[in-house]
Amino acid sequence: MAHTDPIADMLTRIRNALKAGHPTVTVPASRLKIEIARIMREEGYIQDYKVIARDGNKRELLIELKYGPHRERVINGLRRISKPGLRIYAGKDEIPILLGGLGTVIVSTSRGVMTGKEARKLGIGGEVLCFIW
Repeated sequence: MAHTDPIADMLTRIRNALKAGHPTVTVPASRLKIEIARIMREEGYIQDYKVIARDGNKRELLIELKYGPHRERVINGLRRISKPGLRIYAGKDEIPILLGGLGTVIVSTSRGVMTGKEARKLGIGGEVLCFIW
């Protein structure tokens, strides 16, 4: 089944799995989704991720979700910002700071996918993909 917004689909699958208390979630893999998962792991929102090869040239991304000591969610919110119908770009000085620096902004730049903090440090702007808090 073709999706018009695969990143929003990935974020929705993670959000739904967290609400249901699942330990893992699978998502069809792409380079962009793998980079988003890498940032989520580096920022401490998920335990780990693995790329699993399926029949043919299809790949899946297996994301191990992270919970607190009393099974509370580590991720309180995921929000897609730039959508296929309305792309949102931000210059180096316009990259938003989420919740006073407590949340993470994921930005797609000319130097790859990175957090908003890294993009500001490098002095580059790009497409604001999503917010995680």
